Amino acid sequence: MSSVTAPPVPFVPTQPPTEQAHPPEVSLMQITAFDDAETLGAPIPCRSLDPEVFFAETPADVEYAKSLCGTCPVKESCLQGALERREPWGVWGGELFVQGVVVARKRPRGRPRKNEVVA
Repeated sequence: MSSVTAPPVPFVPTQPPTEQAHPPEVSLMQITAFDDAETLGAPIPCRSLDPEVFFAETPADVEYAKSLCGTCPVKESCLQGALERREPWGVWGGELFVQGVVVARKRPRGRPRKNEVVA
């Protein structure tokens, strides 16, 4: 005679869930700007290219990401949103954020040379 086993009982938590972190607020204006640009067929570089480009490590790659933002139709609202959210890093609206602050250029890794290199 074969024995029949009951299916496993699904896990049901007995405690209410703890408070979870909420995603940063995004203004309605920003959402509308992105949706309008996509509806009109305007290319948005950060949505059509690899997102890693906008979080690059090398100064040359960061400058490339900043140049991609130059033709973006939502550049201003992207930058404004990043400033409001205090984005910790990355290229947003054509500007580089490092530790939540806009910086002009990304420094290369390592220590700076004590003496200039003679070519």
